[in-house]
Amino acid sequence: MDWEVHARRMAAEVTRPESRWYEPLATTPRHVFVPRWWARGARAWELRDGPAGPEAWMQAACADRTLVTRIGPVHADHAEPGATIATGQPTSSSTLPGLVVTMYRHAMITDGSRVLVTAGTGYGTALLCRRLGDESVTSVDVDPYLVKTVVERLEAIGLRPSVSVVDITGDLPGRYDRIVSTVSVRPVPVSWLDALRPGGRLVTTIAGTGLILTADKTDNGGAVGRIEPDAAGFMHPPRR
Repeated sequence: MDWEVHARRMAAEVTRPESRWYEPLATTPRHVFVPRWWARGARAWELRDGPAGPEAWMQAACADRTLVTRIGPVHADHAEPGATIATGQPTSSSTLPGLVVTMYRHAMITDGSRVLVTAGTGYGTALLCRRLGDESVTSVDVDPYLVKTVVERLEAIGLRPSVSVVDITGDLPGRYDRIVSTVSVRPVPVSWLDALRPGGRLVTTIAGTGLILTADKTDNGGAVGRIEPDAAGFMHPPRR
């Protein structure tokens, strides 16, 4: 499959060639991170299997749209071929690439930034690795299966950032210049400020809203934040 043609087309739709995010978008095979997904049918969520339909797989993976990977507790990776789910809410997904880049732009990531990001399918983590290098990226998720799968799929394309099982709302495994959460929260966990270096920035969305929040850590350990003009929506963290 000539996925690069599709990836470059999507990169051109999402950003401009001179953007620092163009090459990460154009050179990262999103389909590797979403081999199966749930599509909304007329009456039910219907399983889509990428390898069974390569052209449709490329069209879906290399489009600027969200692909739902889990409905309730049922991950597409574990569903039987031809499966449908009549009811249930999405609980995990591969966020549309344009929104991932929007979140990263709000984070004001620079070449020397050390960034913590929520893992999801791993695609957003891969974009960061392409932009910054593996050693600057930490990726976390509360679900051990997702973490294991993300590691395998990142390694399949030659990327090896730090990926671990961590509850994003709890203590974080290091100190960072930027924290970007593609999981909605309310309130913002205090642990994020503890993990941010002085002058660091966090970016997230407020649960139950479409609001993107950015906040910069101040010298006294607090933060000054603002609501950005862009809108976004992400999954809520699972209850534990």
